[in-house]
Amino acid sequence: MKKKRPSLDELLSIADWWISKGFFVKRIIGILELNRSTYYDRKSEKKIKVHPKRGRPAPGYSLHKNGHMISDEQIEEYLMEYDLDDEMGGLGYKKWRSLLNDDHGLIISKKKVYRLCKKLDILKECRKKQTKHPRSIARNRIITAPNQLWQLDIKYGSITGTSYFVFMCCAIDVYDRQIVGIYRGSTCRAKDITTMLTKALIRRKIHFKPGEFEEKLIVRTDNGPQFVSHLFGDFCQYQKIHHERIPNKTPNMNAYIESFHSQIQRECFDRHHFHFYEEAYHYIDRYIDFYNTVRPHGSIKNRSPETFSQLSLAGEIPIQEISL
Repeated sequence: MKKKRPSLDELLSIADWWISKGFFVKRIIGILELNRSTYYDRKSEKKIKVHPKRGRPAPGYSLHKNGHMISDEQIEEYLMEYDLDDEMGGLGYKKWRSLLNDDHGLIISKKKVYRLCKKLDILKECRKKQTKHPRSIARNRIITAPNQLWQLDIKYGSITGTSYFVFMCCAIDVYDRQIVGIYRGSTCRAKDITTMLTKALIRRKIHFKPGEFEEKLIVRTDNGPQFVSHLFGDFCQYQKIHHERIPNKTPNMNAYIESFHSQIQRECFDRHHFHFYEEAYHYIDRYIDFYNTVRPHGSIKNRSPETFSQLSLAGEIPIQEISL
């Protein structure tokens, strides 16, 4: 009767036993008529990859204010007492960290309290932040007149020989390409931008325009910290203008202000070196005046933005539709 050949797992076990005794792998798998690829493939499957923990190992204790070591087990007991308490059980790990410091004199970080609470499964559910001004995503629009949609963005240049920057925030009217508002300074905060916009609204007489929010004026920006701030949201709410923000990584939805910034970079910033702030302000102001009143634009029939705006408001130019 022909003897039954051992299974593959049995052959691998036999090979492992002889190899563990010091015999060469090649010789053993040759005797057992095993393929090398089969042997090493099965060996790799059995290996369990252990990823080392990042960071330094946990010391297992925290210090008391008097210098004594308090074990993590004792701290876990304190945390369990807080969790089971009727009043303190509703608090989170940050408050428990303060109580550990006040009640038990522990010098402990909130990160360690978080880790211990997670280990004990007593972490509370995180509260979802409620946005005061919900984000309105920019969408495709058709613009047919001035003062329907403005685009805003921030740009900066450097002060030669220093580590300082000059910041510039501009608002452009998409229809007539006019720079309706500009701020320049050593910093750029939400307060600076809202002040600039207030002057632009008065200059363009937006407060006389009928309607509210989208019917009155649309302001489109990116997601910079100045534009997502409560102050900027409150300003738009008070002025009854609609603020929309472009999605991440879509600068093409703010193309008009991006195009202007590339022009001022090429025609002003690259041609002049700013040695101090007043010099930078001088060249920026001079270029904005030139851009609005003199510089011809191919997209508006080689007229300056100011001339095109005057002719458009007078009805001397047919209405154009701009899709963006």
